[in-house]
Amino acid sequence: MSTDLFTPLALGQLQLSNRIVMAPMTRSRAGANGMPNDLMLEYYRQRAGAGMIVSEGIAPSAAGLGYCRTPGIYTAEQVAQWRRITDAVHAEGGTIVAQIMHVGRVSNALNKPDGAGTVAPSAIQAAGEIYTDQSGMQPHDCPVALSSEEVAAVIEEYRQATVNAVEAGFDGVELHCTSGYLPAQFLSTGTNQRTDNYGGTVENRCRFVLETLSAMASVSGAGRVGMRICPANPFNDLHDDNPQETFEHLLAQAQGLGLGYLHVIRLPGGRVDNLELGRRFFGDRLIGNDSYSFEEAEEAVAKGELSAVSFGRHFIANPDLPARWRSGDALSRFDPATLYTPGEKGYIDYSNA
Repeated sequence: MSTDLFTPLALGQLQLSNRIVMAPMTRSRAGANGMPNDLMLEYYRQRAGAGMIVSEGIAPSAAGLGYCRTPGIYTAEQVAQWRRITDAVHAEGGTIVAQIMHVGRVSNALNKPDGAGTVAPSAIQAAGEIYTDQSGMQPHDCPVALSSEEVAAVIEEYRQATVNAVEAGFDGVELHCTSGYLPAQFLSTGTNQRTDNYGGTVENRCRFVLETLSAMASVSGAGRVGMRICPANPFNDLHDDNPQETFEHLLAQAQGLGLGYLHVIRLPGGRVDNLELGRRFFGDRLIGNDSYSFEEAEEAVAKGELSAVSFGRHFIANPDLPARWRSGDALSRFDPATLYTPGEKGYIDYSNA
């Protein structure tokens, strides 16, 4: 039997009604102190026709916040509001996983609650600036290097965030392991200058990610845990001397954990063939991402190159994207000026066909 984007799929313990995945997208609509809200509830409910929704990045702690108006999952109030969101998605027949995102050094104190610090593997400030509502563009904070004991505490934050995600009704969790955020900072030689068991050799630099995945998997099984990567991605001032070696080691070790899926952002012209690397270690549970057309995605799934494909921009302006593609309806275009602005405009005011 031929496989297409509308064929149901099991990824570990996750059940997808189709293979059109909604990619994680920061949209900056959360309330004060990382609080999810009813605006977000409607946004995710509208898009429940995706085979699986991967949420926007959700901070496991106040220190994990980095951008303005992004949500957390570390207080009882946040968990309760996320529960209302997942209930709304499930009522529409959808599946939703929480992407856990600790940004590490990619942050500014103005975007965090008072007293929340900025931490990283090493005290190396990221180049560039980050937007704040209060003062516009500001330099990234200079982070404090985590002690060995503090590294263990951050791994526990990820485990507790997974516990909280289960309580909030999410079907699974995804570790955000790219875009220059904390896990990628541990992996990369340019941001990890440690001399303890979490720095130096490729084995040590991969240790944080592998221990974090194991901690997350301990909550309700590895089959409900995914990981998102983009080897050699330079975003947010990230550099690794040998990303091929780093990710070959990481995926070889992660392969045995029994994860539900690997979510890979392809990087045309990059130093690593990301999709080839992903297929080598996770070929039977691989989600591909980044600017796929319907036809290209359909072909990749039909050939068995990918298990599913995730889409970001298409889902912004087309809440009912799978239904539109099934019926052959034209897609709407999104307004880039409203990607990160507060309020309904450009967020929940795109109509279903």
